[in-house]
Amino acid sequence: MFRTNYSLQLILLCFLLVAIPIDSISQSKNKKFVVILDAGHGGKDSGNTGNNYSEKDIALSIALKIGKQLEKYDDLEVIYTRKKDVFIPLDKRAEIANKASADLFVSIHCNGVNNSSPSGTETFVLGLHRNQDNLEVAMKENSVIKFEDNYEVKYDGFDPDSPESYIGFTIMQEEFLDQSALLADFVQKQFQSTLKMKNRGVKQAGFLVLRETYMPSVLIETGFLTNDAEGAFLNSNNGQDQLADAIVDGINDYKNIINITALESELNEYKVSSSDVIEDFEAITFKIQLAASSRKIDPKPENFKRLNPISRNQENDLFKYYFGQTNNYMSAQTLKDKAKAEGYTSAFVVAFDSTGNKISIKEALNTRVNN
Repeated sequence: MFRTNYSLQLILLCFLLVAIPIDSISQSKNKKFVVILDAGHGGKDSGNTGNNYSEKDIALSIALKIGKQLEKYDDLEVIYTRKKDVFIPLDKRAEIANKASADLFVSIHCNGVNNSSPSGTETFVLGLHRNQDNLEVAMKENSVIKFEDNYEVKYDGFDPDSPESYIGFTIMQEEFLDQSALLADFVQKQFQSTLKMKNRGVKQAGFLVLRETYMPSVLIETGFLTNDAEGAFLNSNNGQDQLADAIVDGINDYKNIINITALESELNEYKVSSSDVIEDFEAITFKIQLAASSRKIDPKPENFKRLNPISRNQENDLFKYYFGQTNNYMSAQTLKDKAKAEGYTSAFVVAFDSTGNKISIKEALNTRVNN
């Protein structure tokens, strides 16, 4: 099981920057960041039906909501493995991603077990199962290949119901494992911090759909349909909106960390380095300024394109309106991107000290350097 934090993320980042050739970084600046959204199951494969809910329909709805948000970002391209209720073989899903030379593969699912107690979210990366629970989840998800013709031949004799098939499971994605774990950790942190859902962690297991892809890839179990409260949440439009929001923010947190070199010129002006902005600033709060107006507006999401939370400060004769709140500068970049995607093209990051006084970004970022 992976349990990363910002210190480990910094280690991973340093490794990634060393491992990725300079020419590939240059090329990435010239193309959009491609995200494959894979709604699990579909068509004749219903997925799990805990509490009489339909995993295939919920997974599709969440994937489409994620895509609708990501499509607002100018630097992102979204490709779907399915946009309607159709059956797509696992190898075909991976083929779509590989042909697109995607930067990320994100597969959306809902969990289900034989009792109503378990709850929470977990995100999987490819690997050998570490315990029986992980094996059972992988076996359940891999069993969809039985809907495919000649699956024994197509998957080289792999039997999704045989534990022995997983013993020799080759980690085809080994070179992407660190990136996949980083993305998975960001998604789990979003679920936990914004939705207050139980964090079941980042885990490894032998998922065929992840094995076939050649880019950082994760499989997200968004919650348990078999849990009464969580199943109802997953099946609701509001719940799906919130889950989609969290996954979008996780994807953008990952994208900003991977593309941290794009911030280097800005950081140089502040006389700080990448390593200075990865971890949280204990005494600093970052927010995104959306607007300044002489008019006093109720700071509720409905008045600000449903961005949430919104706060308002008065400075002299002006009211200033802010979106979000975080102690992490990289997370603030994600919030800024989100605001711009919603049409606030002049949005920018502002900083406040521990007493609530606004300070410059340079002063905020240098608090760690000077201590």
